[in-house]
Amino acid sequence: MNVPQLLAGHLKDALDVGDKAELQTAIDDHRQRRAPRLVGVTLLRHHLRRAPQPWVTAQTYLNPDPRQQLLLDHR
Repeated sequence: MNVPQLLAGHLKDALDVGDKAELQTAIDDHRQRRAPRLVGVTLLRHHLRRAPQPWVTAQTYLNPDPRQQLLLDHR
């Protein structure tokens, strides 16, 4: 299991089937290098605003240092 999957799991009861599928697609797209990490992170943040999960919101993964983000998204 990877970090986005773990964080998304905390939202399983708060998301409907369509939202879960969209989030899973974003996570899979990043894993397969079809989309930058920021796509999934942005979607996770969006869902966390609607269904706050304090432990998840506090994770550094959702708020990376901008310099680190550039390195992670560079291919």
